[in-house]
Amino acid sequence: MANTTVKGAIAIHGQNPQFLVETVIRNRIWESNYWKEHCFALTAESLIDQAIALRCIGGVYGNQRPTEFLCLLLKLLQLQPEKEILIEYLQADEFKYMRALAAMYIRMTFSAVEVYELLEPLMKDFRKLRYRDMAGYSLTHFDEFIHSLLTEERVCDIILPRKAKRSILEENGEIGPRKSRLLDAMEGKSNDRSRSSSRSRSRSRSPSKSPYRSRSPSTSRSRSRTPSENGRYVSRSPSRSLSRSPDRSRTGSMSPERMDIDPTNV
Repeated sequence: MANTTVKGAIAIHGQNPQFLVETVIRNRIWESNYWKEHCFALTAESLIDQAIALRCIGGVYGNQRPTEFLCLLLKLLQLQPEKEILIEYLQADEFKYMRALAAMYIRMTFSAVEVYELLEPLMKDFRKLRYRDMAGYSLTHFDEFIHSLLTEERVCDIILPRKAKRSILEENGEIGPRKSRLLDAMEGKSNDRSRSSSRSRSRSRSPSKSPYRSRSPSTSRSRSRTPSENGRYVSRSPSRSLSRSPDRSRTGSMSPERMDIDPTNV
């Protein structure tokens, strides 16, 4: 009775939810001490304590022993909690291993559209995860684990159910295009660069002082004089020297026609 699926459970992908785990691994989970001691009589609420206590993810290790992660995953498949509870598991940022457990269950049981909509936002989580397999312990990151759930066929020694590709769902209009954080960051940088370039252009186009005002008196004076052949400077400015008026005669005397003096008084 402890290994049977809860009554009223809905078939997932046309079969019993526990059958999503391979028979060999499922039998090893039922025979493990962790399953018998810690997974007995668990509910969707009491399972949270065990999920918070997880310290690694992975499949089988050593002598084909299942990890605690796999045991709790099979327990979730046996209990089949409501969707709202799983979303609450997924939104618990402070408990990364419980979040990874909920992501694994969602990938195995939810539809393809829901899988993309719920798991893709988790790609921005870059925290480290401890992974255990036949080779021992290793480190991975949360975004790498989510990427493997979305792209690979086998994760943690479990064969994942097939799902439609994202490109096909986009062509059918079932899901919108994926928003890349890297593209948004690049667009933000390009906008900042365009703003800075526009500001620099506006500064360069601002009215500057006239070059004639910046000239010193010495430069203006030096330009008004040019060196002559004898080494002297001759001014090009309008000369103040007296020029002979055209009204005066070449001899320097005035013409008698313009004289108003009476000759008899001379």
